[in-house]
Amino acid sequence: MSQVVFVLLPGVHLLDLAGPAQAFHSAAMLGQPYRLCYVAEREQVPSAQGLPLAAETRWPELGRDDLVVVPGWRGPTLRGGPRPRAEDLARLRAHHAAGGTVASVCAGAEALGQAGLLDGRRCTTHHDLQDELAARYPRATVVRDVLFTVDDRVVTSAGIASGIDLALHLLSVRHGPAVAAKVARDMVVYARRNGHEPQASAMLRYRSHVDDTVHRVQDLIDSRFAEPLPLAYLAARAGVSERTLTRAFTRATGGLTPLRYQQALRLERAQHLISHGTVVESAAREVGFEDARMLRRLRAR
Repeated sequence: MSQVVFVLLPGVHLLDLAGPAQAFHSAAMLGQPYRLCYVAEREQVPSAQGLPLAAETRWPELGRDDLVVVPGWRGPTLRGGPRPRAEDLARLRAHHAAGGTVASVCAGAEALGQAGLLDGRRCTTHHDLQDELAARYPRATVVRDVLFTVDDRVVTSAGIASGIDLALHLLSVRHGPAVAAKVARDMVVYARRNGHEPQASAMLRYRSHVDDTVHRVQDLIDSRFAEPLPLAYLAARAGVSERTLTRAFTRATGGLTPLRYQQALRLERAQHLISHGTVVESAAREVGFEDARMLRRLRAR
C-alpha cells in the first residue's frame, strides 16, 4: 500500500488539492494500492475558497514508494504566503533523501524551495509566480510555459488544473499508460495535456484530440503495449479499414502511426525501468522488444 500524503497550509486552493487527490482516489477505486493522508499544523485548515478542511497533525511513517504533495495556497506573492513548519520541511527533505518522490502544485513549489529541494533542479509554478520563484531560488532552473516538470523525483506543476496532469503522469509512470487512461476516463478528463516537454507521458502528449475511434485504439494499445498489435488487428477492433485508421490516427496525434505510438509507450516505460536500475536488455524484453537493438535505436533518436 502506497501513501499519498498531502501537506495542507492555510489558504490552500481546493482544486490544487482536489485534482491530484481525486486522481489517486480514482486509481485506488480501480484497484491500485493507494491510501490518501492529509497533514497540517492544526486539525482544521482554512481553504482559499472558505471551506474548512480536516487534517492530521502527525505525519505517517513513510516508505520510498510513498508520495508527498504540497498543494498551492492563496497569496499574491510567495514571500507573503504561509510558512511550512520546520518539521514539514525536514520531512520533505528526508523523504526525498530516502528515495521518495515529492511534488508541488502551484505555490507549493515555495515549500520545496524552502526545503532545499529545488536547488540544481528544473521546476515550475503558476505563471504569475515564476519570476519570484526564480529570484528566491537562483540555483533552481524555473521552466516557463509548461504544465509540470520532473527532475530527480522532484515534481512541480503550474497550478490549479495542472495538478491533475501531474497526477496522471505519475500514475502512468508508476503503473503504465493503461491505468492513467482509466483514471482519466473515470474523471472525464478528455484533454490529457502537457505540451512537448520530454518528461511528458506519451499518453498525455498524444491524447489532446476528440476522435473517439482513435481514443479507443489508443486505449487498446495503452493496455497491451508490450504485445504485438498488427495494424490489421487494431483496424478490425475499431471497425474501420487499415487505411482509414492510419489516416485518422496520424491526423489526431500530429503525425504518429499506431506503431509509432506503441513504440513511444514502450520507450517511455523502458526509460523508467532503466532509470531505476534495470539493464537495457531486460528493459527491452519487459516492454515487448525481442532484443535491445530497437530500444537502443529509439533511445538514440
